[in-house]
Amino acid sequence: MKLHHIGIAVKDLDTTMKLYRDVLKLRLLGVEEVEEEGVKIAMFDAGGVRIELLMGTKPDSAISKFIEKRGEGIHHIAFQVDDVDSVCNEFVKAGLQLTYPQPKLVAGGSRKINFINPKSTGGVLIEVLTEVRSSE
Repeated sequence: MKLHHIGIAVKDLDTTMKLYRDVLKLRLLGVEEVEEEGVKIAMFDAGGVRIELLMGTKPDSAISKFIEKRGEGIHHIAFQVDDVDSVCNEFVKAGLQLTYPQPKLVAGGSRKINFINPKSTGGVLIEVLTEVRSSE
């Protein structure tokens, strides 16, 4: 496992992006909407670790609910793995509770993700992901 990013829930993506880009001088890697998760994200390079800013695009998205309940702030940490399916199988064998029964494809099929429920990890939401390579 390799630390991939730290996810931060924000109310206003544009305003927060200005802080990270213009004041903190982090390099913006890209902005995208992940419709299936109901979020818009901005990814920054923070010296080898990424910072992912997440803004809910629907009132019932996990990020919108998180902000409503807890306010803005750190939402999750994410680890990149070679095979998210096998890692999730190991987690289940170890008794960890996952968010999704099976990892799911997001971002137009470019990533496969799942989350470990914070009840299994001492209160920290942990994402595991695999970048899906196109066959081009």
